[in-house]
Amino acid sequence: MGSRFDISVEAKDSIKGSKYIDTAINEISRIERLISSWDPKSQTSQINRSAGVKPIKVDEELFHLIERALKLSKLTDGAFDISYASMDKVWKFDGSMSEMPSKEAINNSVSKVGYHNIIIDKGNQTVYLKEPGMKIGFGAIGKGYAADKAKALLKDIGVTGGIINASGDLNTWGTQPNGKDWKVAIVNPLNKEKVFSWMPVKNSAVVTSGNYEKYIEFDGILYSHIIDPRTGYPSSGILSVTIFTLTAELADALATSVFVMGVESGLNFINQLKGVECIIVDSENNILTSKNIELETTN
Repeated sequence: MGSRFDISVEAKDSIKGSKYIDTAINEISRIERLISSWDPKSQTSQINRSAGVKPIKVDEELFHLIERALKLSKLTDGAFDISYASMDKVWKFDGSMSEMPSKEAINNSVSKVGYHNIIIDKGNQTVYLKEPGMKIGFGAIGKGYAADKAKALLKDIGVTGGIINASGDLNTWGTQPNGKDWKVAIVNPLNKEKVFSWMPVKNSAVVTSGNYEKYIEFDGILYSHIIDPRTGYPSSGILSVTIFTLTAELADALATSVFVMGVESGLNFINQLKGVECIIVDSENNILTSKNIELETTN
């Protein structure tokens, strides 16, 4: 998935531990073969190639993943949208841009984006993209989904505790070998050596999205690599978003959504969701939290 996965498991010895980790890696690789838009043989690639032509019958697992993604799109009013993959890449975050793209180029860049044009048929288990040239991608949900599936598999075979870290998408279960809860550090986005606070994590997922590594600046405004699929403009005003909830798939999608919504709308949205909490570091390096979080601050 173009991402680093770090897997830690509790086991009686290193041989068993290695076997458990191999099992998790095989599961992550299986999911990649299913959802990768880079693999021409994947069902996702088949859907994309058939945009505007015909529906594609897919495995039940992929169908339900797309179905959940569409529900999230409706819930977030399009701030989360797997058809973002249809977007023209008018923004470059490699240091090569010297001026903003034109308004026309930005508007055109999202002309094929729109979750309402992803048509699913439950009876036939098919997925159809209405517009020719449309694409779907799982960059904002795939790592979290893979972490969830690997965790579920390890629990099923008797692994009592562990952490799966999919490049910032953390999924935990059980406790540390000393019996204490796993803890995640909330770092200062501008100085990753500095920890703002520590949060205990019990059998749940934590996902952090940040723009402090990939962004551009025009007229004193930082623009994130996370682009609003509705407008084509990069999000601004937020340095990092951390979401706490039961699954990494949901946390992954919500972290992206809050970035796109902005501080005020994002926090208001999270406060309406049961079992979801959020920490935002805004562009002024202020920490803002959803209503049920208590930070364990560090000196």
